[in-house]
Amino acid sequence: MLNVKAGEIAGMIWNTLNGTEGLTGKEIKKAARLKSDKDLYLGLGWLLREDKVSTSEVEGDIFVTLI
Repeated sequence: MLNVKAGEIAGMIWNTLNGTEGLTGKEIKKAARLKSDKDLYLGLGWLLREDKVSTSEVEGDIFVTLI
């Protein structure tokens, strides 16, 4: 069940990032209407594992871009 949820959240994050030059974790969470940081990190983990995104730290927040 968690695999399905992770995949769905990853798709929401990917769609949110598509067409942008990158967003912070807070911006992604708000735009994708994610309920918790746990959901954000679950989806990002999926996308990182598939080499779909890259991350860096900007002013104490995670910054995510599509590869």
